[in-house]
Amino acid sequence: MSKSNYVIRVLNSPLEIDAGAWNGLLAQQAQPTPFMRHEYLAALHRSGSACAATGWTPRFVTLWDSAQTLQAACPLYLKSHSRGEYVFDWAWADAHVRHGVVYYPKAVVAVPFTPVPGSRLLARDELSRLALVEAVLALCREEHLSSLHLLFGHPLDLQACEQAGLMQRHTVQFHWENRGPEPYRDFDDFLAALSQEKRKKIRQERRKVVEAGVTLRHTQGSGISAEDWDFFYRCYEQTYHEHGNAPYLRRDFFEEIARTQPQHWLLFIAEREERPIASSLIALSEDGGERVAWGRYWGALERVDCLHFEACYYSPLQWCIAHGYQRFEGGAQGEHKLARALLPVRTSSAHWLSHPEFSSAIERFLERETLGVTDYLDDLKSHSPLRQGGSDISRP
Repeated sequence: MSKSNYVIRVLNSPLEIDAGAWNGLLAQQAQPTPFMRHEYLAALHRSGSACAATGWTPRFVTLWDSAQTLQAACPLYLKSHSRGEYVFDWAWADAHVRHGVVYYPKAVVAVPFTPVPGSRLLARDELSRLALVEAVLALCREEHLSSLHLLFGHPLDLQACEQAGLMQRHTVQFHWENRGPEPYRDFDDFLAALSQEKRKKIRQERRKVVEAGVTLRHTQGSGISAEDWDFFYRCYEQTYHEHGNAPYLRRDFFEEIARTQPQHWLLFIAEREERPIASSLIALSEDGGERVAWGRYWGALERVDCLHFEACYYSPLQWCIAHGYQRFEGGAQGEHKLARALLPVRTSSAHWLSHPEFSSAIERFLERETLGVTDYLDDLKSHSPLRQGGSDISRP
């Protein structure tokens, strides 16, 4: 089918898209995640967490063939700010303002508040993926938007974006991988792969939590009670308030994903004297034949030394090893994760600027920044926590 034969429909809500058609298309992608499922995006919208009122105006772009079959689609949002994205363009926005050029609204192809790499341009083939990018660009031009940003995309997404003339930008995240072909037998086997210094540090940090009288329990899926979800939200909300911000996600959002996506959630709750004091929420997936976990949210009502490391890294990694998970992604940023054996990986996004002079300036900036990211990765590699002869620190 030629690109001109697609029917393009721009929808004002994820609720206007048939869930089966969206999820069926997602399942065909190289890197589907639970965050791109219709249930997750619908919960963001229905709860009021990501909608026009919070600066995330949906403009989901869909391409259909003559038989009314969905051929390609992506979650597009018009943004009136740059919060909740984790690929930072504050300096770009400031430069526009200082030169009297309007930056907002802009467009993002992303999962709101979710810095998880994965497929963003859902498409049946290469041709429909490129047609989708061109349809999104056409929409941006028609609505006189300053820019388009595809965040944390899969290489196939980035390839289509490059063909359409978008620039690439790279950042660094920290992910843990179970070694192959023989995975770790248990947590001690994992520690044995680390340098003596890192092994000792992790054991000391875990011991501090035990000596403070704190234990962790975990619940999964439909076994997570409403009471546990309520406690988790108290912790999540507290973390944002401590930083002087209102939480991005509302309680209704978590209530809905607990109901519509129960299989994707693992909750750790820390207790002292049978009283809950902290929690961390982990996302799970077995899509694409690979078992992957993501560290998502953390919060505490009481301070305990090293509890954050235990609840967010050590207990989840121990669980992943016990359940045969191949990868644990620790989320955006955080060099402290390297010492906990989460290794640096490069993540990428794609960008288009409507103003020619700003586009040229940012292209030059990205060339320099890419060199800096490469040097940064090389420096991180030199500080690998793995023993000599351990697994390679990097992967594509």
